[in-house]
Amino acid sequence: MAHVTKAWAFSYAIILHMSSIEELNAAAWDEEVSRHNWWTIPADEEKMAEARKGHPEISLGPEKKLPDSWTRLIGKRVLALASGGGQQGPILAASGRDVVVFDISQRQLEQDRATAHKYSLRLETVRGDMADLSVFGSASFDTVINPVSLNFTAHIAQVISEVVRVLKPGGHFMLSIANPVMYIFDVPALERGKMKIRYTLPFSSGKSLSERQRARLASSGGTFEFSHTLDSVLGGLLHSGLVLLDYFSEKSGFEPVDSFIQDCYMTMLLLKPDDLS
Repeated sequence: MAHVTKAWAFSYAIILHMSSIEELNAAAWDEEVSRHNWWTIPADEEKMAEARKGHPEISLGPEKKLPDSWTRLIGKRVLALASGGGQQGPILAASGRDVVVFDISQRQLEQDRATAHKYSLRLETVRGDMADLSVFGSASFDTVINPVSLNFTAHIAQVISEVVRVLKPGGHFMLSIANPVMYIFDVPALERGKMKIRYTLPFSSGKSLSERQRARLASSGGTFEFSHTLDSVLGGLLHSGLVLLDYFSEKSGFEPVDSFIQDCYMTMLLLKPDDLS
């Protein structure tokens, strides 16, 4: 058994030596395009037609659309952060916004480029790590949107800091994130329909999983995830100087989780005050 454990540890060490967590997650999302993950399927013709009429409908969580009162606040120049997949970016571009889609997955960005070509849209795509927005100048965007993705980075404080920097004063940040409590469960058991509490919080694929589990995750193309804490999410956003204007939550769409937890995903609207540099 010791030899097996050492083998897995050696395999994991080799994989991490060759790739950072960010690169592993980039490769995982590249693969998700082939698996037709919901987040990788481009917006359909009906949504694009509505967007052209001035009625863009986008989701940052799994199901609920942003309220009209939110979409009316989306400014002219938009950063779709970690938002590849041909969904939010092209819809907003079709509505007349100047959109930059920023994502770590090349294949997700290809979905956006293909959608932009299909509907003759002007859309810019940039590949990179969401914790490093140094390719953009300060106060470059009126709005930053961020569908569920902060759970794929360990550097949430840095992401928030970068978002604040690239937002113009008076700009808005709209994001969705998984409730940290979602990470207490054993995923294989959940997939079999059983609720089994396994992990303490905050969860981190790099620390909460065994070496064998991490090796399997990396070699199978799975994503490395981080639950964070409500303090690092809500506290981090508010301590940055952003002002929380509105909020809603939604279920995951996956039983049996939804029978126990109503607030599986949390979506927030925040404002960068005019006096915040």
